Amino acid sequence: MNVIPFDDPRLTAFGLLAEVHAGLVARMTPALTAAGLSDVDFGTLIRLARSPQQSLRMGDLAAQTGLSTSGVTRVVDRLERDGLVVRQACATDRRASYAALTEKGEQRLQEILPQHLADIEESFTGVLDEERLDQFLATLRIIRDVVHPCATAGAVEPGQIVRP
Repeated sequence: MNVIPFDDPRLTAFGLLAEVHAGLVARMTPALTAAGLSDVDFGTLIRLARSPQQSLRMGDLAAQTGLSTSGVTRVVDRLERDGLVVRQACATDRRASYAALTEKGEQRLQEILPQHLADIEESFTGVLDEERLDQFLATLRIIRDVVHPCATAGAVEPGQIVRP
C-alpha cells in the first residue's frame, strides 16, 4: 500500500487556498448583504461593468461566472426584476441575447465599491507588496486558465469593437 503523508505540500496548498477563499468571502459578505446583493449577484454585476459596452452574451456570462445556463438565467431574472440589468436581443443572432448593466446597476456598484475595495485592501491586496501582488496575480491567472478556461469568454482585445 502506497502511503501518502498527511503533510503533503499539495494538501497544504489546496487547504490554504480554501481557507483564504472562505475568509475573504466572510469579510466581503456583510457589505454585499447590506447593499442587497449576494456574492453571485455582485460577481455578475461586476463582470458586466468590466465588459465592453457593459454587456455580455448570456452564454458568455454563464461561462465567466461558472454558472449553468439555467443558473445564470435565474440570476439575470432576479437582477432584471431589481432593475440592475436588462436583456437585449442580439442584432445578428436571434437565438442569442445579452445581459447589460443598467444605470441603476452601475449606481448600485458605485455605492458598494468603496467599502468592497477597502475590504479587499485590508484583507488581501494591502498585505502584499507590489512585486508579490504582481507575482500572485500572474500565478492566479495561470491556475484560473487551467481550472476555468472559459473565465474570459466574451472578453475582447483592446480596440476591438463589439455591438450587441
